[in-house]
Amino acid sequence: MKIATWNVNGINSRLAQVLEWCESERPDVLCLQESKCVDAKFPHSKLRAIGYPHIEFHGEKAYNGVAIISKHPIEDLQRNFPDDDGDAPRRLIAGTIDGVRVVNVYVPHGTKFGSDKFMFKLDWIARLRKYFDTNFELADRLLLVGDLNVAPHETDVWNPRYWQDRMHFTKPEREAIHNLKRWGFVDLFRQINDEEKAYSWWSHFHHDFEKDRGLRIDHIWASPALADNCTDCWIDKGPRGLEHPSDHAPVVAEFKL
Repeated sequence: MKIATWNVNGINSRLAQVLEWCESERPDVLCLQESKCVDAKFPHSKLRAIGYPHIEFHGEKAYNGVAIISKHPIEDLQRNFPDDDGDAPRRLIAGTIDGVRVVNVYVPHGTKFGSDKFMFKLDWIARLRKYFDTNFELADRLLLVGDLNVAPHETDVWNPRYWQDRMHFTKPEREAIHNLKRWGFVDLFRQINDEEKAYSWWSHFHHDFEKDRGLRIDHIWASPALADNCTDCWIDKGPRGLEHPSDHAPVVAEFKL
């Protein structure tokens, strides 16, 4: 099974790129973040036309939005946290595909250190940890994928000194994400690639992509039971180099199930 995650920064703005990438790479499952469209305008028909008949999405106008696109049936669908109210930002979608529970998230950005939105981000990550504590066990075949909006370690940023007090790499954010990971998750990119410096996000300014000044904030984490079945995990920088790209690149993992 081949599973990918990609913050597309607007599904309708990047639809041609998503379609081309799916036809080329043929993932079994593609999890999207920042779809930025209401459900009625999600381009499901075009995705079904290239071989993805099973599509679930949870969107809102202009912001947020998550989706799961699959060749295989998606069962036991969940949208947002169980205790979210109806107008909560669309940041989580989960489903079971061929016996694997896939939880696709778009963690809040946080905007500014110490702000209300920053505290909301930390609280949201803590709620995510509680969600896994309550609903899952280490023996489950479980994946957490998506834009976590945090670079966990110094090897995940191009210049740790420059980023140490900036969003995505502040001490409180990293502590929050490490606490989430201590549920028992295995970072599949690190399991396969050890200390390799590779990034999944680059700003659109200062030629950061061309200079490879990025952050690794998009992740695929697995329960120990599933991590043992992972045969490869990589970041595909190709789409980031296209014209008018998302600022994120896809992250892909393969499993022998």
